[in-house]
Amino acid sequence: MKLNKLQIVLLLIAALALGFLGAYAGISLAGNDDGESNPNRQEQRLSKGSDNLPGELQKVAQAFNLVKENYIENIDDTQLVEGAIEGMLATLDDPHTSYLNLESMEEFNQQIESSFEGIGAEVSMVNGVVTIVSPIKDSPAEKAGLRPNDQVLSVDGESLEGLNLNEAVAKIRGEKGTEVTLEIVRASANESFDVVIVRDTIPVETVYSSTETVDGKTTGIIEITNFSEKTASEFEEHLTELESDGIDGLVIDVRGNPGGLLNIVEEILALFVPSDLPYIQIEDANGNVDKFHSRLDEKKEYPISVLINEGSASASEILAIALKEIGYDVIGHTSYGKGTVQTALPLGDGSSIKMTTYKWLSPKGEWINETGVEPTVEVDQPEYYYANPIVVEEEPFGLDDSNPNIENIQIMLDGLGYEPGRVDGYFNEQTETAVKEFQADNDLKVTGEVDEQTAGMIDAKVIEKIRSGEDDVQLDSALEELYK
Repeated sequence: MKLNKLQIVLLLIAALALGFLGAYAGISLAGNDDGESNPNRQEQRLSKGSDNLPGELQKVAQAFNLVKENYIENIDDTQLVEGAIEGMLATLDDPHTSYLNLESMEEFNQQIESSFEGIGAEVSMVNGVVTIVSPIKDSPAEKAGLRPNDQVLSVDGESLEGLNLNEAVAKIRGEKGTEVTLEIVRASANESFDVVIVRDTIPVETVYSSTETVDGKTTGIIEITNFSEKTASEFEEHLTELESDGIDGLVIDVRGNPGGLLNIVEEILALFVPSDLPYIQIEDANGNVDKFHSRLDEKKEYPISVLINEGSASASEILAIALKEIGYDVIGHTSYGKGTVQTALPLGDGSSIKMTTYKWLSPKGEWINETGVEPTVEVDQPEYYYANPIVVEEEPFGLDDSNPNIENIQIMLDGLGYEPGRVDGYFNEQTETAVKEFQADNDLKVTGEVDEQTAGMIDAKVIEKIRSGEDDVQLDSALEELYK
């Protein structure tokens, strides 16, 4: 699928990236021949042309004029037009369709080519709640411990209830060095908690590689964090280098990868999927299906597996299911489940509507929307990977206390190598001993109680251990399965 830059089909996960795609509410349609805003002229145009508008559109022009003439306060024309378009798109009930105004489009074009600033997370609107699809690797969001499916309730104390996705994103985005506090609800938590994030420059490198030697076999590992303009060329460079070093197998890691540009994942798949099977199928609104094939004669001579999790979405899922359907293992957890393609449709003034225009189907014609890609080998990470930040409200947790937060503490201490004795939420003497050992090892006052300071240190050490990959059982499983 070859498209020019203005028409490029964006395979974006349900969402706008906080500091990645950049999104604001609304789209500006007001403008003169000289490029300056003139509300009166716009009103005249709408009024004058309303008789020539087809059917129901006359009602839109009439409503515009009624508001302008009768509303008690002055309303900017652009605000009314934006509201009309926004309302029209809202009736589609599609979280993937939204405005990209002139400023948003300029930022998007810059950000797929260079660095950008923000917290570094992809979000979607799920059942009316802003939801993290995936934090970007090495971003402030990842370092702060945000995870897929975390729900964002408020920003700096201001509720997001009633806001659309663009408006919510506008509150979360910001310049490098500024601080934002997000109120988060995690699926397994009983109450919300605050996460303080310092916005920063988001890493632009999207491909990382390394090797692991197990039982005398050298395996190349390529991690793709998202699919941006340079990802395919970066991937091919890493792959060529690994192959020249004589790897015996390859693991492609797209865990936490929220997607990106469709043409980029197509270029990568063309390196692996032989021409006898399409690497992707695209279906339009009329049910017409185009199949896209590589020029590859045969599969790679070495085994390949793909790592996915619940944060793998869109283009990541295209890659995973294509390789799965030609016989490779997919390891990890069922992916996000986004099977649609969005196109940026220009409105003539530099702004666009990002609209769902196609379905993408697997090589064999499967549509994974809202179901995700199921792994051939399902593997979850250790329990502490899924623990929630510790919430200490007033009194510290101590001996003989019983609380769901204590169960969380025990899971985290156990994951860090301390032995709480139990993980049922009862703070017994062995849990107290584990807390004392942790406090002593981290230069904290040794009390055996978990106050805010100790809780914060436990949280930080768990995030640090997760990011180190020390207990990455999904990767370990991928390496083991590769040569079976």
